[in-house]
Amino acid sequence: MNWHLHFLGVGAAHAVALGSSAVVLERAGVPLLLVDCGPDTLDRYLAVYDALPPAVFITHTHMDHVAGLEQLFIRLWFDPHLRGTTRVFAHATLVPWLQARVGDYPGVLAEGGANFWEAFRLVPCTRGFWLDDLWFDVFATRHHVPGTSYGLALDGSFVYTGDTRPIPEVLASRAGSSEVIAHDCGLVGNPSHTGVDDIEREYPEALRARLLLYHYGSVADGTALAAFGYRVASPGERIALPAPMEPRADAG
Repeated sequence: MNWHLHFLGVGAAHAVALGSSAVVLERAGVPLLLVDCGPDTLDRYLAVYDALPPAVFITHTHMDHVAGLEQLFIRLWFDPHLRGTTRVFAHATLVPWLQARVGDYPGVLAEGGANFWEAFRLVPCTRGFWLDDLWFDVFATRHHVPGTSYGLALDGSFVYTGDTRPIPEVLASRAGSSEVIAHDCGLVGNPSHTGVDDIEREYPEALRARLLLYHYGSVADGTALAAFGYRVASPGERIALPAPMEPRADAG
């Protein structure tokens, strides 16, 4: 069975032309899980799949990663057959932030009678979650403020960091075999994001060889990152993944 990460967008918040950073995990060409939902993500998703996502994982609640949830709410709410079918997985500590950012606007609909989360199946998690008999590990990253950003891993297949500073000790445990490691990286780092100099300083060569960089600032920045010898994701690109391992005995 073929597994892919489909990058709908790879850009930093200001890099509109590259699309908001978001990926879709595909199994045999079928979308299984959307990771993040920025302002343009749902339009890009619909253009490819012509259907709404069955499941979404939210890494953190900056608007370039969650603003599309409002549009998704509208599409789900006004189709009685779809209402409540899309699962939204988020670390439990993010739920209050999600509520504040996208769910708490007074009067979700002008007509009234609607609660934001009734359009979805909100699934809070801590260590991880089950989806279609697969166990996805959730782990803390280093972005902006502690306890507000989380990455995702499917054992043996991939790790997706979400926005982060370097996390060498985390990747040592979450990406111990052949996983593709999709990693936040701009040409120049800052207190919330990784730069190429951070990558070369913090990660051993064997791990750097498995990195797939995204969340950069421009096409030119992506070209410059590739000139350092790194694999760089492009908007619309599908990256082949190793098949995931069987869930561990301690999963769940």
